[in-house]
Amino acid sequence: MQIARWLHLTGIVVWVGGMFFAHFALRPAAAELAPPVRLPLLLRTLSGFFGWAGAAIVVVLGSGAALYAAPGSPGAPGWAVQAMTTIGLVMTLVYAYIVLVPYRRMREAVVASDWPAGGAAMGLIRRLVGLNLALGLFTVAIATLGRGL
Repeated sequence: MQIARWLHLTGIVVWVGGMFFAHFALRPAAAELAPPVRLPLLLRTLSGFFGWAGAAIVVVLGSGAALYAAPGSPGAPGWAVQAMTTIGLVMTLVYAYIVLVPYRRMREAVVASDWPAGGAAMGLIRRLVGLNLALGLFTVAIATLGRGL
C-alpha cells in the first residue's frame, strides 16, 4: 500500500502544485503581455497542464480507492476520509467543467483571434482554478491535521 500512498500524494502534488504555479506565478507574469501574446501562451500552457492534471486525477482517484479497499483498512471511513473524498470529487467535476466549457471557448476564441472572448473565457478559468486550488489546499489541511481535530 506504500506505492498506492505514494501515487496518491504524487497525483495531489502535480494537480494542486500545478494550480498554485498557474495562479500565483504564471498568471501575474502573463498579465503584462498583450492579449494576442498572452492568450496563446496561456492556452498552450493550460493544454499541457490539463493533460497532466487529468492523469493526476485518475491516479488520485484510483490510488484513493486502492487505499480504502486495502486489507486491514477500517470498514467505514472516518470524517476526514469522507471529507477528502467529497471535496476531491467536487474538484474533479470543476476540472471537467473547466476543460469542457471555458477552455474550449478559449481555444475557439484564440483560433479566431477573438481576444475579448478569449479573455472572458480565461477569466472564468482563472476563477475556477482559484476555487479548485482553495479546495485542494483545504483537503491537504484535512489530510495532515484531520486526525488531530
